[in-house]
Amino acid sequence: MHPSTHAAATPNAPAIIMASSGATMTYGELDARSNQIAQLLRATGLTRGDVIVVWLDNCLDYLAICWGAQRSGLVFVAMSTKLTSDEAAYIVADSGAKAIFAGARFADLTAGLPDTEGRFAVGGDIPGWTRFEDAAAAQPATGIADPSPGRDMLYSSGTTGRPKGVRGPLPEGAIDAPDALLGHVAGLYGFAPGMVYLSPAPLYHAAPLRYCMAAQRFGATVIVMERFDPEQYLALVEKYHVTHSQLVPTMFVRMLKLPDDVRARYDLSSLKVAIHAAAPCPVDVKQAMLDWWGDTIFEYYASTEGGGFTAISPQEWRARPGSVGRSLLGEIRVVGDDDQLVGAGETGRIFFAGGPGFSYHNDPEKTAATRGEHGATFGDIGHVDADGYLYLTDRAAYMIISGGVNIYPQEAENVLTMHPAVADVAVFGVPDAEMGETVKAVVQPRDPAAAGPELAAELIAFTRTRLSHVKCPTSIDFLDELPRHDTGKLYKRLLRDRYWPVA
Repeated sequence: MHPSTHAAATPNAPAIIMASSGATMTYGELDARSNQIAQLLRATGLTRGDVIVVWLDNCLDYLAICWGAQRSGLVFVAMSTKLTSDEAAYIVADSGAKAIFAGARFADLTAGLPDTEGRFAVGGDIPGWTRFEDAAAAQPATGIADPSPGRDMLYSSGTTGRPKGVRGPLPEGAIDAPDALLGHVAGLYGFAPGMVYLSPAPLYHAAPLRYCMAAQRFGATVIVMERFDPEQYLALVEKYHVTHSQLVPTMFVRMLKLPDDVRARYDLSSLKVAIHAAAPCPVDVKQAMLDWWGDTIFEYYASTEGGGFTAISPQEWRARPGSVGRSLLGEIRVVGDDDQLVGAGETGRIFFAGGPGFSYHNDPEKTAATRGEHGATFGDIGHVDADGYLYLTDRAAYMIISGGVNIYPQEAENVLTMHPAVADVAVFGVPDAEMGETVKAVVQPRDPAAAGPELAAELIAFTRTRLSHVKCPTSIDFLDELPRHDTGKLYKRLLRDRYWPVA
């Protein structure tokens, strides 16, 4: 369905509730607001296929702006709130945006943005910009004369290079036509009328944005956290009787490290489905979550590009710990260093054949680099078992070659994550005169005062009791905070580059 359908049937049902403030938008209000935004976009001169940029923190109007673009046949770019002025300017220019909706707190970063037909300041003032709330309120709350379905164009998070926009074809047909994600989530996760969906992550990322909008097609109440806090998350599940949610493994880790009495304080019995993806989940972490929450935790593996999709239920995962499931979209092919297919259980690069098409906006060379005779690849390494279940090892870009031995740092990261003194960790290769590369860990300690040689020695010894010595860090540095995306992805490139000489 479409939010407009639910607005007609249940106009007073809550569509969005902001977790901290309690601010609420009903389906009737969401429909009216998105209509006003669509009217505003047309009045600004935008037509089907044009692009807008949404540069906002999680807020009540975020999804309304996206629905306004969706019902206008526009492409909406949800832009990260962590960008510098130059990075934001790059995405606005690269996307060809004709309108920008920016939070007032970004005022100091907007001076270098390219000119656009529309510039709307949300939640305050930006000098020289139109105040969004006034501009939207001046428009009629009725539908535009030429509705058509739009879609997102999301930029890769740039963990291994500069972000690129992932653009698929603009949908045809009616604005309420179902899409592939809708069918997947309905079947896999029981999305249905009456559900309550909790979104703890920034809406500018692919999964939070797409899952929130999918939930609203079913008439769900969507609870949006302004920012993730582990105890608040548990409290919200109890308060709103949350039935569905989507998380990332770092959120699991932070909840697991809460004191036992805090973890036991909240009633989580309403939660039926907790979906996770976006980053590898250590086996020990997922097992601990299943022991705590029961068989509610479902995993999928996909990418912003959407070229493939695997899924696994909690029951399947218990039988195959570490797997990310079997493919539901695209045929999995594992390719060795000789570019030939390898057999079951053998490690190689992961390709998906026959999946939906996509392109990187304004970058045909990068688009071509993902394609080959075996399908599309996104840089991941792994293997498939005899029953077709996929297991990921690491990203090819992060592989360490030490003395001719291939080492995948994810193994050491998974071990160190479970040490009680560790809040976050990254493992990567650094130059070594004898071995070519050696294994380095950078740790964010739970207690910054504990950082030092004694803790480093303890952590190295901890990994050596669980992994082959060749896979373990030979040295550990400490940082107060690691550069991690709010969605859980680690900007490992930023750490690794500190240790490699500039060419």
